[in-house]
Amino acid sequence: MAIFRSASGEGGAEVVLAVGNPYGSRTLVVERDEDASVAYLCSPDGTVHGAVWLANHRPAPAVVDLARINSGLPPLMPRPNTLRPEGRRPLGQLSALWFEEGDGVALYEDDDLLAVIPGWADMSRGMPGYARDAVGESPFAWALSEALEGLEPRIANARSYWRWRHGEGSWPSFQQFVMGHLDRVLGPAGRYWDASGERLPTVGITERPPQGKRDYTVLSTVGMSCQRMPTVEQWIDKPGAYARIELAVATRDDPRDAALLLVWLAQYPWHSVTWLGHAHTARWYHEPETFPLGPQYSGVLMLADAPHMPDMSGFAFGGEAVRWLWLTPVTAEALDTHH
Repeated sequence: MAIFRSASGEGGAEVVLAVGNPYGSRTLVVERDEDASVAYLCSPDGTVHGAVWLANHRPAPAVVDLARINSGLPPLMPRPNTLRPEGRRPLGQLSALWFEEGDGVALYEDDDLLAVIPGWADMSRGMPGYARDAVGESPFAWALSEALEGLEPRIANARSYWRWRHGEGSWPSFQQFVMGHLDRVLGPAGRYWDASGERLPTVGITERPPQGKRDYTVLSTVGMSCQRMPTVEQWIDKPGAYARIELAVATRDDPRDAALLLVWLAQYPWHSVTWLGHAHTARWYHEPETFPLGPQYSGVLMLADAPHMPDMSGFAFGGEAVRWLWLTPVTAEALDTHH
């Protein structure tokens, strides 16, 4: 059954809110027609990842109206699954609060929590978002009241995170914090490059030239750990230990070549709505002969505790330990066996 098909205003529905996340990887779209309102979580190409019914604007039907769904209109919630079987007026002023990771969103009506679409919402698996006016679990929405205990801390964290992140001096202070840690672990900094362009998350690359017994340069990202990676909780029971990372690479050759690997991956989790972890691999996105560390390689393997590499532990942010993942170049064959 095709639930929530339209997110484009087809079939007489109008878009009343469309707001993107700070990373440009998801958009919240709220649609309504005379009878109902619904919210969709979409990627830039229009793919719907999550959806949730918000309200009926006329009396609820006794059962699901399949004709309406098949014509791509916002679904009407059946009577047993809504707190307002008589329907309600059109929605008031709407606003969105994105989770720090960017993969989930809370929707407010006049400052009152109306719905939440978490990152793991998936219509194809019958997992919609949560709605204030929903009762129990239906294919269109799950009751928000029953999930608040788990969602409220996430929402509070998101609110305080963005308040801090948009505040004066938040990025320079964070940057200084990471650089100070790397000074202690690796010695003084060399060059610094911006790896973010105009888009969030803000990430830089710091170079640490050879020092003491270390006869190679270490390059590290600065800023990946400033926001948690998306989707970690869908794979790991205790995401707090894995949600914040920085990447590092060691080289005896021109550091600018190795830096290209960090530029490539620094924003990847947020723009692709995924996460990077120990033993993950990434395949170079360009022609193989353009791989920065030589055409014999096709990508990288990420290791949390790379042998013979400096110990980078001891840095935390947002109450969570930050893990450094070391990038090791690997051949096409190695990528295929790891995958």
